[in-house]
Amino acid sequence: MNVWQRWLRQPQGVWLRKALFQIHLWTGVGVAIYVVVVCVSGSLLVFRPEIARAVMRGPVMVAGLGTPMTDEQLTAVAQRAYPGYQVSNIYRSQKEPKAAAEVWLESGSDKKGVIFDPFTGADLGPSVPMGSRAVTWMLDLHDNLLTGENGRTVNGVGGILLTLLSLTGVIIWWPGIRNWRRSLGIRFRANWKRITWDLHSAIGFWTAIVVFMFAFTGFYLVFQLWFSPLVEKLEARNGAILNSNNIENLIVWLPRLHFGRFRQVRPSLALTLKILWVILGLAPAVLSVTGVLMWWNRVFRKVVIQSQAEAEVIRSPSLETVSK
Repeated sequence: MNVWQRWLRQPQGVWLRKALFQIHLWTGVGVAIYVVVVCVSGSLLVFRPEIARAVMRGPVMVAGLGTPMTDEQLTAVAQRAYPGYQVSNIYRSQKEPKAAAEVWLESGSDKKGVIFDPFTGADLGPSVPMGSRAVTWMLDLHDNLLTGENGRTVNGVGGILLTLLSLTGVIIWWPGIRNWRRSLGIRFRANWKRITWDLHSAIGFWTAIVVFMFAFTGFYLVFQLWFSPLVEKLEARNGAILNSNNIENLIVWLPRLHFGRFRQVRPSLALTLKILWVILGLAPAVLSVTGVLMWWNRVFRKVVIQSQAEAEVIRSPSLETVSK
């Protein structure tokens, strides 16, 4: 039986599959928390425009009694309220004379927007509502892991690792020609270990292309400059299929696919696609959780049990000591 025949019938015995399985296992365990964080935040951000519109507020109105402060007076009030900060901008509504003024203050790299009553100088709180700040925080978490450019670079590396996971997962999924149908579904009447395995196998199979798309586009969005030489070569060839317009359309669609932005379809279909994108965006997170559970049960749990048994032997008195 040659290697190909063994792969078709008994893939578990092929050395290449064993090696890829180890790569898949330890890469998956290593990036599990990262994948869960990025996938959950990404799924929430599919509806980012709708959430932003829902939490957006209009001008804050005040009583408007008396004469409004000048910009110089409002600047002095703001800087007294926030020592160490300097006023960078003041925004007043031209249409609503009784609207609160928005004051932006800076202290080094720290910036904050605060609204003040321009008549009394009262501090009315942050200019950006809590909901808007939560959306911005979620976007920063997904794009930069809350750590700026360093986090964005880590995100790009994470995209590479998730791409590796999706490719190795497709290869090691194959259970053999006799068992492949069993790996397409989930037997919920089995024990939890079997259900976990079935979830990992079935979800991995049915979402393989989508997981690869999320991983690759995430990697591309961080390291776009790496792809510039390839794009230039493809454009230089100007073939019937990969001409300049098609390449540009592909580049435009990559971020749309990643974030689930469907602007050129009718609203009802766009909503359906967004809901589907939310569900599919959680697939890598489910795969990570089920993968860690399988690793815990098959590897880590055995190590813990063995360590406890060895510790018990050390603590237990020997037969010779007992006889004495």
